[in-house]
Amino acid sequence: MRWPSLRAFRLSQGLARAGGTDLVRLEAVVLPDRTRVPVKPAATLRCTMASAIADWVRADIAPLAERLGSRVSELDNFDSFECRGRNRVAGAKLSEHGHANALDVRSVRMSNGRTITLTDRSVPRELREKLLNSVCARFTTVLGPGSDGYHEDHIHLDLAGRRNGYRICQWKIDDPMPRVAPLLPPERPAKTSLREPAEEKNKKEKASEGVPERAAASGVASQASDDPPQLPAAVPIPQKRPLSRTEPGKVAEDAKPSPSVSRSSTRLSATRSAKRKHRPRLDLPPFLRPLFN
Repeated sequence: MRWPSLRAFRLSQGLARAGGTDLVRLEAVVLPDRTRVPVKPAATLRCTMASAIADWVRADIAPLAERLGSRVSELDNFDSFECRGRNRVAGAKLSEHGHANALDVRSVRMSNGRTITLTDRSVPRELREKLLNSVCARFTTVLGPGSDGYHEDHIHLDLAGRRNGYRICQWKIDDPMPRVAPLLPPERPAKTSLREPAEEKNKKEKASEGVPERAAASGVASQASDDPPQLPAAVPIPQKRPLSRTEPGKVAEDAKPSPSVSRSSTRLSATRSAKRKHRPRLDLPPFLRPLFN
């Protein structure tokens, strides 16, 4: 690999701040038969990660392509080195991409023009399972569909070091989609038995237990009694009694105070009415007023 000295110096200085020192530019993988498999676009990786990708293409992808009747011609690089946090979240921990220790692969292309997209559900399930087993055996972290929502259209591969050699392999292999979506439920088989009504089923259970028919009839009556009561068709509305005219000296029966009214209130009303009745007559001459008052 021949780089200009100034370009290599600037690249090495920028990557060293992100955590990478032994970096290479992986432009192609050379197979045992000297065939070159380009990596497009070229990936910037650490030496250990670039070596793991080359071994994966040589030992797993090339034989798989031969079994499919073709040859591998290109590896689709979705993302390699990028100084950023995990999943591009601001303030998150530095991703393995920031250490140049990760590669995102989207698809593998064959010489016959076929493209195998690793997350495509139309690709045979058996083929995707073989790819899953191959990457999980070589890399310490594998993230794909069903992992965290950020890797639904590509596969993340890295060599992150963890305690006790712990590995993460999260790639859900989904079944292919049906060609024609079912619009209606399947027809009912002719051999199945029809369902019995609930009333007939209860009668049979009571007859088998030896319960007399009267108990069943009472049960029906109780069910009928549970219905809400019906209101009468018409309810008579009470009418108000007409006011009766009484003589000046008599008090109407309707005007009698109710038992709830206190005696003091009745006495006050009586004295007020008496005062009103014995008002002095002013229409008489002055010498006759004492006789009539």
